[in-house]
Amino acid sequence: MKRIALLFVSVLLIGTVLAACGGNDSGGNASEDGLDTNIVTIATGGSSGPYHIIGTTLANEYTNTFDVNSKPQSTGASVENINLIKEGKVEMAFVMSDVLTDAVNGTGSFSEPVTEVAQMARLYPNYVQIITTANSGIETVEDLVGKRVAVGDQNSGVEVNARNLLAGHGITYDDITVDYLGYAEAADGLKSGAIDAAFLTSGLPNASVLELSKTLDIKLVSVKPENIEKIAQDQPYFVSLEIPADTYGNAEPIPTAAIMNALVVSSDLSEDDVYQLTKLFFEKLDVLGNSHQAATEVTLELAQEGTVAPVHPGAQKYYDEQK
Repeated sequence: MKRIALLFVSVLLIGTVLAACGGNDSGGNASEDGLDTNIVTIATGGSSGPYHIIGTTLANEYTNTFDVNSKPQSTGASVENINLIKEGKVEMAFVMSDVLTDAVNGTGSFSEPVTEVAQMARLYPNYVQIITTANSGIETVEDLVGKRVAVGDQNSGVEVNARNLLAGHGITYDDITVDYLGYAEAADGLKSGAIDAAFLTSGLPNASVLELSKTLDIKLVSVKPENIEKIAQDQPYFVSLEIPADTYGNAEPIPTAAIMNALVVSSDLSEDDVYQLTKLFFEKLDVLGNSHQAATEVTLELAQEGTVAPVHPGAQKYYDEQK
């Protein structure tokens, strides 16, 4: 009887050890119900922009599903977001593809290639929305010369593409009076008459522009498709799209430039964690779309099209399963 009891105890002990080791033979895999990491901070942008609105909803979904501390962080947007990932201060970020291209190539705002960032998905297009007032006399991009123009927060994705788009029209910052203003501040500047025009590049609609259009007779400055095509020869992330009629009370569609957005993660996150984060992101697209209309343009079918940074192995694993 003693030998049987000892044998029974030994079996229990071995089973306990195996159970503790099981599912972790690859050095810390995430289970189906959780993540290796306890924190998923998502760098977004200005508090009124689509990045922050969608990021807040996504963080809530991650918190509720994985029982982690996931939260959005309002920032100056793309350049700052990539630097935050590089410094290990956030795990995920929304960025524009032009800034991400500069980051992986070590050009523009980046003195060397950023290797700590990996792409999770291609998102929706950011529309260049050049806003002015109906009585400003500004009809084209060339008319901005000599004007006071808000170009976004300094080193934000908005500011980077504003600078590039102006340069494509032969305009430098020396030709205009530059104000570095975020969405809400730019809208206030237009309302008060402190500025003549503003670049507010984002998904549609932009909440600050929408609110401004209710109290001010605004006008959207068009960007000619042939000009965008020319600029895209050197800046291939620019595409020609239209701001649909009645987005801000505009009677006709407005041709403009657009840049795809990207969702990126730290390359240090485990394959299993990014697999889980990617999977839930696409499973909750309807929830994200309810939080902001821009997210309705995200699709699994196009998520890998036009990626400009290395795709994280965890995201790639999810995409491979969907084929």
